[in-house]
Parts: sequence; C-alpha cells; structure tokens
Amino acid sequence: MTVEKARRQPEFEWVDQQRSESIRYLQHGYPSELVRWHYHKEYELHLIKTTHGKVFVGDYIGNFGPGQLILVGPNLPHNWISQMPEGQSVELRDRVVNFSETLVDACAGVMPEMQALAPFWERARFGIEFLDPVLVQQADELLADLADAGGFRRLTRFWTLLELLASAPDYRILSTSSYIPATGKRLLEKASDAIQFIFDHYDRELSLEDVAEHLDMTPSYFSRFFRKATGHRFIDFVNGLRISRACERLAHSDEPITDICFAVGFNNIANFNRRFHAIKGMTPSEYRRTSADALYRG
Repeated sequence: MTVEKARRQPEFEWVDQQRSESIRYLQHGYPSELVRWHYHKEYELHLIKTTHGKVFVGDYIGNFGPGQLILVGPNLPHNWISQMPEGQSVELRDRVVNFSETLVDACAGVMPEMQALAPFWERARFGIEFLDPVLVQQADELLADLADAGGFRRLTRFWTLLELLASAPDYRILSTSSYIPATGKRLLEKASDAIQFIFDHYDRELSLEDVAEHLDMTPSYFSRFFRKATGHRFIDFVNGLRISRACERLAHSDEPITDICFAVGFNNIANFNRRFHAIKGMTPSEYRRTSADALYRG
C-alpha cells in the first residue's frame, strides 16, 4: 500500500486498558485499521518489525524501516504508513506498548527514584527515536518477552525496558519544542485531509490556494489553520516533503539530479538546490555521495 492510497480519517483513540493490567501490549500487521493519523492520552512505545514507509510524529515527517523504535507522549498525533505494492500485506509490522500518564505519576508519587526520569518523560512529549541498534535489539527482546508474560512478570519486564530507554544516550527528539499538538477531532480530520491532498499533489505545481480551495477555506484562514495543526508553514511542509522524497531517490537510484528535481515537484534546479541545502546542510550531490559511503561502510 502506498502513502497516497492510505486514506484513513484520524481520530482520538480509546486505548482499551484492562483494569487488571497496568500496561497494554499489542502487535499487528499491515494493512490494519489501527494505522491512521490519531492520538490518545497514553504513552506509546512503537517498534517497527517489517516494511518501510513514512512516519509522522507531531510536526515531524521522516522515513521508517525495520528496527525503528519511537516513544510517543500523551496526545501527540502519530502514524506510520508503509509503502507496499497494492494487495500486499504483512502479518507482523509493529510491536506496541501503551501505558498511562496516571501510572507514571502514581509511581513517581511513591517512588523517589522515579524523579530521575522526569527529563525522559518531558522528551517523550515531543517523540523520541532511539538510534542505537544494540539498544533496539535489546528492547525488541524485552518486548517479545513482555508479550508472552503476564501479571507481575510483565510489569517487571516493562520497567526493565523503561530503564533501558531512559538511560539511552543515542536518541533524537522528533517534534519541535514549539509544536502544540492539535487534539480536536475536527481539526485533526481537516489536517489529515490537507496532508493527504498534499501527498497526492506534491510532485506537481501546488499552491496554498489549491489546498485551501480543496478544504473550502480562504487562503488566509487555511494558512493559520495549517500552521496551528501541523507546526509548519505550508510552504515549509511541502518543501520538506519534496526534499524527503528527493533524498530517497538520491540514495537509492542513479537518476540524474535534474530529473529528481522535477520529479518531486520543483520547477527549477536552482530553487531545488537552495532548498535542499537549507534543509539538509549539503548539496544533493554531497548527499548522494554521503549515502553511498554509508551504504558501503555498512
């Protein structure tokens, strides 16, 4: 399934937490009804087992593949859309753990040792991606053990996992610190519609007015709405998406850079080079060489 075909309405997700459990573990394949632009009041630890695609966390847009491990804080919108041929499916794509802010606060209230984790919870509000492959492998093993465990054993595996993640030195924050998650259902639905429209048309001439008309909004209102809902100015969002798709082509094909420029929606090479350098801190040619070097070293 491609990004363009994955039309799902975002919504508030009610996490079905059993009264007898402090945490919820689930795993699912792809496609799945669970794959949509959504948010919930619980924390979510999310491990990708198979497929590649696009990940959205707050105002962050990036790529994902097997071994990506992300912790998402309460009420932070998120989604993972796999890019797969039409009709193809996988049985296991995600391992997921949900746990409540109430659990964290209650434990902090009676366990002084929990105070040391306060910076970790603050980082989680903007999404944390864990970058150390060894740590991700350890987390995967703990998640598999947690999936098969019950009762107090599951809880001990959970806290062991959190201790591992909280002490991880190699991570990155995903959503910007200035981003305020848009949590109203109607706002999320409109934002999802706008984002989907942009995905459908990013590779051609696309103006703010085009998307505003699609949403039946005035351009000035849409501009303010989109900034509030996504944390991005419209033009920055579109250029970021185009550069992200250009990076995929640069890293995994021998297409001429000029062809890539036009294929991802830019109408002149000078603007493409300027935007690319502003976002990536290097030229497209340098990015291609760097990607090739990394692949060779790997």
